[in-house]
Amino acid sequence: MGSSKPMITIFILLFSLFVLVPNPSLANSRILALVKEKPLVLKYHKGVLLKGNVTINLIWYGKFTPAQRLIIVDFIQSLNAKSKKITSPPSVASWWSTTEAYKGGASVISLGKQIFDEKYSLGKYLKDLQLESLASRATQVNSIAVILTAMDVGVDDFCMNRCGMHGSTRLKKAGKFAYAWVGNSASQCPGQCAWPFQKPIVGPQITPLVAPNGDVGVDGMIINLATVLAGTVTNPFGGGYFQGPANAPLEAVSACTGIFGSGAFPGYPGKVLLDKKTGASYNAPGVNGRKYLLPAMWDPKTSKCKTLV
Repeated sequence: MGSSKPMITIFILLFSLFVLVPNPSLANSRILALVKEKPLVLKYHKGVLLKGNVTINLIWYGKFTPAQRLIIVDFIQSLNAKSKKITSPPSVASWWSTTEAYKGGASVISLGKQIFDEKYSLGKYLKDLQLESLASRATQVNSIAVILTAMDVGVDDFCMNRCGMHGSTRLKKAGKFAYAWVGNSASQCPGQCAWPFQKPIVGPQITPLVAPNGDVGVDGMIINLATVLAGTVTNPFGGGYFQGPANAPLEAVSACTGIFGSGAFPGYPGKVLLDKKTGASYNAPGVNGRKYLLPAMWDPKTSKCKTLV
């Protein structure tokens, strides 16, 4: 394995900045609404993006239940779902379609192979080089190797500074490839990496939303997986769309941290949809009757964070 590009992380710090600001009063909200919002610009750095047919290969590290796996697999298969019933907005597919506005057109996602490592072959605490090693088991042209770690697996900086990350590296025979990692925070830091389904450890203590699939840890993983996948296809090798330093950039979704619906403000995720039967909050229907809560994504057409509802 050759030298790695600097890895890109989802920083909890960004989340903290969003929730620590005091809630504005109703009067202040009205005043703020009169202030013209400045455009948010993610500069294109003239590098390669992952466009066309993109395969996602999954490496399940640790023990996941079949139900947990299905939640994540259904999400990936919802990104480019073809049924009109689940592609019209709001939906997972309509959320992902925003990536088409980035240079190069559509990134058509398909699920590739799945690798199961339930025996923790590298132990229960992983460092970045071990994440690269796991990713190298599932590489191919125009693909993303996604490592998903179970709730009893620790990862360097997990819960301290990040909930997930994406990066790239080289293999002598396979060349450069992109990969990502997201962990299940249920038993480690749900208030940091599964908000708004859990009260944050700091900041406004509003009532948490009910997770749409009944699993705070995995529903939180979906939010972070959505974030790293959007970041990977629009900035896979460090030369795509981002704002700020290349080793800690604001990307397609991380630039919109904490926003899930219209009217969002620090500590409040915004207006979302409510499942009347379960009381769960969501904004994006998917395949097989699934419902997900997805974060806002930066839209190059408007230079604003785009929400589904």
